[in-house]
Amino acid sequence: MSFGGPGGSGKIYTPSPPERGSFPLDHYGECTSTMTAYMKCLKQHSVHKERVPNECRLLAQDYLNCRMDKGLMVRDEWQNLGLPGYKSNPS
Repeated sequence: MSFGGPGGSGKIYTPSPPERGSFPLDHYGECTSTMTAYMKCLKQHSVHKERVPNECRLLAQDYLNCRMDKGLMVRDEWQNLGLPGYKSNPS
């Protein structure tokens, strides 16, 4: 069924996912603890909205690394993820 098409054409719209900016949900909560720590850090430092503190950036890196390790997103270079200059294998 097609909505919004002129004349009720029989074309079926098949959505395709974006190449970047979207990744699967963490249904099993495998990275929830790192995500929660990152969000707490952001909330703690909300006074400095123009700049994210380094400790929050490291937590963001841990979170993204967890997602990459669990197959929830494709592995990418840190500079492509907005974290240039950070270590390539976070501990």
